Amino acid sequence: MITIVKKKQANKVVSAAKRGGAEGGTILLGSGLGIREKESFFGIDLMYEKEIVLTLIPEDRLAGVLEQINHSAKLYRKGTGLGFVLDVLGVRGIVHSRLDLDLDEEALDNMPGDNVQFELIVTIVNKGDAGTVVDASRRAGAEGGTILSGRGSGIHEQAKLLAMIIEPEKEIVLTLVTRDKVRQVLHRIEEEAGLNQPGKGIAFILPVEETIGINH
Repeated sequence: MITIVKKKQANKVVSAAKRGGAEGGTILLGSGLGIREKESFFGIDLMYEKEIVLTLIPEDRLAGVLEQINHSAKLYRKGTGLGFVLDVLGVRGIVHSRLDLDLDEEALDNMPGDNVQFELIVTIVNKGDAGTVVDASRRAGAEGGTILSGRGSGIHEQAKLLAMIIEPEKEIVLTLVTRDKVRQVLHRIEEEAGLNQPGKGIAFILPVEETIGINH
């Protein structure tokens, strides 16, 4: 699930998601403009700080998580934020439970779009490990990757300082991979980034229906 809220609201979303059955979340900083926000001030274009929360949720817990987030972040009110759910084709890195999702081979081979043959691998790791992910993916046949910075908390990250939860810095790697290479790239990332060890990170696959800019 992806939830977009105003600045300083993301922690509420993560806490609510945990109450609903999720195990954590990753927060990214961004900016944007909503329908109820002023576009300009004395001729100056305005952009408002936003927080984007990525939450990986087992399907059987989705309804509970949605209810908790909607109530806690008050998304039922106008102008507070929005959330949406995406299907995930495969997951690696959740080694403390049986939640790892094997690649949905049938869905992967029957994705829509005759001219689109890509999938997106999203890998979330501790700060400093993104380079390992990019290098591993390139060795497995990917052409590169894009690194984002964020923060997050998971089941293995419960450190506190003066009663305040410390949220470790994270790096998120976006890797666009051709469908015929997605299995080998995901496997290489899992091995070299140590995703088969607790607390090292997770990786999941999102379907891609269209691309632009891949001219080579």
